Amino acid sequence: MARKTKLVTIAAEGRDKGKCFLIREMPAMQSEKWAIRAILALGRADAEVEDAAVQGGAMAVLASLPMTVLMSLRRMNFEDAEPLLDEMMSCVAFVPDAAKTVPGTDQPFTRPLNTAGDDGDIEEVATLLTLRSEVIEVHVGFSPAAALSSLGSAAQRSASSPSPTPTSPESSEPLSDAA
Repeated sequence: MARKTKLVTIAAEGRDKGKCFLIREMPAMQSEKWAIRAILALGRADAEVEDAAVQGGAMAVLASLPMTVLMSLRRMNFEDAEPLLDEMMSCVAFVPDAAKTVPGTDQPFTRPLNTAGDDGDIEEVATLLTLRSEVIEVHVGFSPAAALSSLGSAAQRSASSPSPTPTSPESSEPLSDAA
């Protein structure tokens, strides 16, 4: 069976708008090793991982705790994070023309991602974040961007909706002094 792929077209305004990228799932052994290294790095950052998730395997940990993982990433050392981030981008290829496909397939022609400074394929930090989120989604089935968006939407709904806690009706009778 073929590896999962996802064609991503950048929709956000900016220099990368309209550019296409193909995300390709890592082979199982590479993916598991990546996930284990990520879990160990998260552990060094004091992330709490439930035992049930650990028993489900490395990718299950990452899939089951999206918000815990996302919140723990900010405490990781860059020395731990950099090789993980670099390996994530190895799943990304540039698609010069999404309309041109490899003969006999529905896959677009791709070329390796050019990350050489000003001449690179990616010119916006937001594009990097989008692509990293899509790499995670291809591998574990959740999108960190969607998780953060859902969290933000839930917070907005919570802040704008009336409290579900019932309150006592106001009494129309004056209070009397009890002696």
